[in-house]
Amino acid sequence: MNKCCLFLLLFIGFMTSTYGQGKKITVEEIYGGSFRTSAMDELRSMKNGEQYTLLHYDWGGQTIRIDSYDYKTLEKVGSIVNSADNDNIPHFSTYTFSDDEKKVLLATELESIYRHSALGIFYVYDITSKSIVKVSEKKIQEPLLSPDGSQVAYALANNLYIFDIEKGTTFQLTKDGEKNKVINGITDWVYEEEFAFVRAFAWNSNGSKIAFLRFDETDVPEFSMDVYGTNLYPQQHVFKYPKAGENNARVSLHMYDVVARKSAEINLDDPYYIPRIKWMNSADYLSVTTLNRHQDHLKLYAVNATDNAAHVLLEEKDEAYVAINDDLTFLADDSFIWTSERDGYNHLYLYGSDGELMNQITKGNWEVTDYYGYDQNEDRIYYQSTENGSINRGVYSIESNGNTKKGLAVENGTNAADFSADFNYFINTYSSATTPYRFTMHLALTGEKLQNIKDNQYLVEKLGEYDTSPKEFSTLAINGNDLNMYMIKPSDFDASKQYPLLMFQYSGPGSQSVANRWGGSNDYWHQMLASEGYIIACVDGRGTGFKGRDFKKITQKELGKYEVEDQIAAAQILSELPYIDKDRTGIWGWSYGGFMSTNCILKGNTVFETAIAVAPVTSWRFYDTIYTERYMKTPQENVSGYDDNSPFNYPEKLKGNYLLVHGSGDDNVHVQNTMRMAEALVQANKQFDWAIYPDKNHGINGGNTRIHLFTKMTDFIHKSLGDN
Repeated sequence: MNKCCLFLLLFIGFMTSTYGQGKKITVEEIYGGSFRTSAMDELRSMKNGEQYTLLHYDWGGQTIRIDSYDYKTLEKVGSIVNSADNDNIPHFSTYTFSDDEKKVLLATELESIYRHSALGIFYVYDITSKSIVKVSEKKIQEPLLSPDGSQVAYALANNLYIFDIEKGTTFQLTKDGEKNKVINGITDWVYEEEFAFVRAFAWNSNGSKIAFLRFDETDVPEFSMDVYGTNLYPQQHVFKYPKAGENNARVSLHMYDVVARKSAEINLDDPYYIPRIKWMNSADYLSVTTLNRHQDHLKLYAVNATDNAAHVLLEEKDEAYVAINDDLTFLADDSFIWTSERDGYNHLYLYGSDGELMNQITKGNWEVTDYYGYDQNEDRIYYQSTENGSINRGVYSIESNGNTKKGLAVENGTNAADFSADFNYFINTYSSATTPYRFTMHLALTGEKLQNIKDNQYLVEKLGEYDTSPKEFSTLAINGNDLNMYMIKPSDFDASKQYPLLMFQYSGPGSQSVANRWGGSNDYWHQMLASEGYIIACVDGRGTGFKGRDFKKITQKELGKYEVEDQIAAAQILSELPYIDKDRTGIWGWSYGGFMSTNCILKGNTVFETAIAVAPVTSWRFYDTIYTERYMKTPQENVSGYDDNSPFNYPEKLKGNYLLVHGSGDDNVHVQNTMRMAEALVQANKQFDWAIYPDKNHGINGGNTRIHLFTKMTDFIHKSLGDN
């Protein structure tokens, strides 16, 4: 195959162990929820280490409960909250225990704001007395019980408040909050989206102090979207959105003394970003993570809450960027565990309380993908990694000095653990391309499986009635790298025939689409297309994750260059296969994947005949500061990086069939991207298909929206790639 070769690594099925002709999967079934999996809802570990809790709905009896179960026997111990016990207990959707587990915070009437944020009505339930108290008559954000369970701090209308549960009184901590100007204790849009957190305040361990972030958005440009709704006139939704190169909010750290009712700003030498704050075990010390605008220089500060003095514990630098995560863990003496890519792969490190490196804990040409915690009694650190292959995930433990590593759940596929509070047990969630989610109980020290908890065998049996095909995992050798790939062929595949090829990808920095785990809705759609005579392929090119720092960060300052080259090369190689019709090749993607599919049909116009782009970025100048500048620096610093891979700068390259889709209410990737792409194609006199979904956000869902969208996409694929 010329300079590139196809290597088959393993062959495993996607849905069932029996394949062949059966019922056809339909779009209505996929996006109507016919193939949903069963899970363990709202799993929490009790502090005694012997029990865990789950949320249980009894739709027949119209009741909702928080039930506790024994780790060892799996038997139900009792109901901690039961709406049948008290008519005042509302229908709640999630819950949080107080530190002493004597009270439970119940969330009701949740109303989504952006990706992670929501407003809601919250209640505090006293487990002993079975009494319930409403925190506020108004919908609030991010309520947090104090360590002793006597108070609730929360945000309302950009200000912070404290509610005294016993007295029923509320005190306002901040008073300068104002929409689109100042936010106290809650992150702004771009922090929420790109640093993935909403609550920007925290109690210390004795409840005497609250640390919080303040966002001054005054100089941040506003973005507006028309909301069409059902009224006679549309409304405008206006919010602060810093596009690449524009002003961010000025963020500052403040310390509130709960007893003295006074707040003070902490001097951190004017940091540009403060993506994390976390109290240490000592009530007197707060850790604060800061980043410069380029996000290539991180500092971890220790702030003394008694005098508000701050000093640097450690610094981390990278030629590209330093990633933010939630792995920082303080041990009993406030020494801490940290993750870093400094040796070329993401690994765990142990630091002393003074910030001095004690030792690297994990090592190897693989990545730590999740950190679960540290058992000081056994000196065992628990984590998830790619040690058994970049498309797999295993659960491991290791001593803090890096010795005596143990594999606890390493079956090929994806293993994810949820540990008991005392690290005696863990519940393993396993799935693979052949096995939907399966939950088992294990001993943490050895990994020994104690019992099966639940599985989704019913779904396997149901899918056995349908026409499904195996998912074949392999690698493609392209540009000096073995790229992970999977392929799905029709169940009646005949190597003497030729089939159209549809490629799917996301391709964003650090992402992964080729993984040995149970699939989602898009995978069922791919199965449906395979049953109708298409071959589906997915390739993770350069820039994607879990194969080391250099592989991931090669796209720095040039998003869309190497990733597009790899997708075009992959399509060329696959088109050489005797059973692929090289004149019927398509590619599709959503968001970053839509940016990619658009570039592929333009820059690869002799390779791809068809592309679908859903909610695509068409210029990184239109996207937010934190994400874009992390990988591209600012437009002022990197003009060519922004413009050379912006597809509306070369619309004349379009030769094939192109479907462009967006939601008009997308607060993330604005519909402006699609409008500019459409206008460029119009002015280049290039015909294309498109669809705008009114008031729909980046997910383009709600009601029959997904059914409509994927029916349109299916019809477009048949028209463009099918037998005509």
